[in-house]
Amino acid sequence: MSNSKAQARREHLARIRAAQKRKERRTSILMWGTGGVIGVLLVGSVAWYLVDQNAQTSLDAVKSYSYTGSQHTPVKVAYKETPPVGGEHHGTWQRCAVYDKPVNNEHAVHSMEHGAVWITYRPGLAQPQLDRLKELASDDYLLLSPYPGLPAPVVASSWNKQLTFQDANDPKLPKFISTYKNGPETPELGAACDGPNSTDATADVAPIPAAPAQSGQPSAPATPSAPAEES
Repeated sequence: MSNSKAQARREHLARIRAAQKRKERRTSILMWGTGGVIGVLLVGSVAWYLVDQNAQTSLDAVKSYSYTGSQHTPVKVAYKETPPVGGEHHGTWQRCAVYDKPVNNEHAVHSMEHGAVWITYRPGLAQPQLDRLKELASDDYLLLSPYPGLPAPVVASSWNKQLTFQDANDPKLPKFISTYKNGPETPELGAACDGPNSTDATADVAPIPAAPAQSGQPSAPATPSAPAEES
């Protein structure tokens, strides 16, 4: 093989190798670029999901109160909140369960003093919504009952905490339950939500008596008699 042919062959091989390297570089850049885009999209998707989940389960709208525990009374209490979230209550607590009729406020408040979450709903709530509430209330330290006059279709209450819901499927509801059931503000943490000192009677069967009317009102002063005439 002449020198000229050998040189031409070397140059041809060099061009082939250079073209191959350029192709490999383009492939590598394309792969890294695609991987980078996929990575950015993946990180962005995860971040968006976490932000969205946090927003959906945020408990920022929970209302807080400052009632103290261990205040028993045998009579009805005029609570400020509907339903109540604390304050005076009956010495017997409502057994944690699912009820189809309203229960006495005074019994349910005692249950919350023991760590229960009380879920209430407007009578006539759609059956699928009610089924969801019954599913959520099937665990311990949960009380479910209808409540006429609620400010929202569903209200979840624990001692000193309350949140309203337009939909029983709201993801904030299970978050409320997990956060405030036997929560840090429970006055009697560890006390039972059942047992012999509890009741499963509803308000129509065992209503709490009203406070007796105040007695001992002062009577009207006697009218003085006229003096007898002298004869």
